[in-house]
Amino acid sequence: MMGLSQSSYHYDPKVTRAEKEEWQADIRGKIEQIRVEQPRLGYRELLQHLKRQGVPIGERRLRGIIQKFSLQIRPRKKFVRTTQSNHDCIVYPNHIEGMAINGINQVWATDITYIRIENGFVFLAVVIDLYSRKVIGYDVSKRIDAELTISALRMAIQRRKPPQGVIHHSDRGVQYLCDAYVAVLKENEFIISCSRKGNPYDNAFVESFMKTLKENEVYMWNYRTFLDVVERLPYFIEEVYNKKRLHSSLNYLTPEEFEMKLEVEYQNPVSRPELHL
Repeated sequence: MMGLSQSSYHYDPKVTRAEKEEWQADIRGKIEQIRVEQPRLGYRELLQHLKRQGVPIGERRLRGIIQKFSLQIRPRKKFVRTTQSNHDCIVYPNHIEGMAINGINQVWATDITYIRIENGFVFLAVVIDLYSRKVIGYDVSKRIDAELTISALRMAIQRRKPPQGVIHHSDRGVQYLCDAYVAVLKENEFIISCSRKGNPYDNAFVESFMKTLKENEVYMWNYRTFLDVVERLPYFIEEVYNKKRLHSSLNYLTPEEFEMKLEVEYQNPVSRPELHL
């Protein structure tokens, strides 16, 4: 980057028009580099990434550059739910409404989304730790069934080795309330929690991840085959979302960074922020 500070950009009469344009072009290049892996980041997240790189720019100037070079994000279609709630399975109460959590492995949330491919659909099931927003389990399948959701859950269990009493929260879909899935939950001593009927906000954090996935990965890469999905999705989840996606609710840390910070705090206890659901 050229040696032009933000104060010089605004106030130094010796700064030429050509230097200002070069500075703007340099910022544009950095934005485009960031968006190679996260193509639908808004200006707030871009600002935090630029700050990490030591770029001297404020919010107003960044928004001006985004507008000048037509770097705005175009809106996408709304998220489509995949819940199959017409079943005779037991529906459990909502245990997270109004809850305050202050650590990982207190609430795991789950959901399913679809990914359109050339000859139909592929389905993705995820398990997310609500406190850190980290995806801890996932699987993809051509079928939207209990085998898909159980596989994602078992990955999360294997990775986290959760203590007794973790709340497992899901919608009322049969894939999460069928006997086979509930048996795994009870075997691992989870507390089972379900969203209220017809209330999309009860699982808003997971749906937020699904939206990020669709806008920053699925829509951008235009998957054509099942193989495209199984080869690309794990990279996005593990290397982009968990390790590079900044969250305002995590003080602009990534889920991976946030959990590493928590490990240090567990060794040197301090008051941790609470997440109110």
